[in-house]
Amino acid sequence: LYYSNYFDWCKKGQLPASTFKIPNSIIALETGVVQNENKLFKWNGEKRAFKIWEQDLSFRDAFHFSCIPCYQEIAREIGADRMKEYLKKLNFGSIKMDATTIDNFWLVGESEISPFQQIEFLKRFHQSELPIAERTEQIMKEMIVIEKNEDYKLSGKTGWSISNEDNNGWFVGYVESGNNVYYFATNIEPQEQLDIDLFPKIRKEITYKALRAMKILE
Repeated sequence: LYYSNYFDWCKKGQLPASTFKIPNSIIALETGVVQNENKLFKWNGEKRAFKIWEQDLSFRDAFHFSCIPCYQEIAREIGADRMKEYLKKLNFGSIKMDATTIDNFWLVGESEISPFQQIEFLKRFHQSELPIAERTEQIMKEMIVIEKNEDYKLSGKTGWSISNEDNNGWFVGYVESGNNVYYFATNIEPQEQLDIDLFPKIRKEITYKALRAMKILE
């Protein structure tokens, strides 16, 4: 059973942006490019887009802080051939990439995934249906947890792309509550009058509001 305020939009493909950090992390672990969640990415001292990226980061922190330079490093080390091979196995949207775009194809270009496809991927991941090692799956399931309490556990990833000056935002994931699992894929584009500084927060706020309205969260 699906709920949406705009089902046609749910079929429309968008750049995956940093939601691609979920499959990218899986592929990094599967190929041995990253050994575990504690792998350290050293900051080289260069200025980065966000202050929080200007430090040495563990793999787990690079994921949660959405460190683009860290994941570009990972993608380059994986390489185009192995990336294509694993993306075919994982069946994550429609990804267009080659050796020249290996470190930015999820942010710019013609790669796309729809909210429905995000949910299908998350379902296969959560239900252990992806063709990946059990160790990879367990590391990832722990690494993507955002919030955990006695009532529920919420896991997921945000994303933000800018294409032709158009902003597009994601928040995808799932909520485990009792014996139930609820998957979500929020995709939004701001209206011109929106203060763009508020955009990162809004992705999550809208999702939490919807989950509360559906009595999934209190």
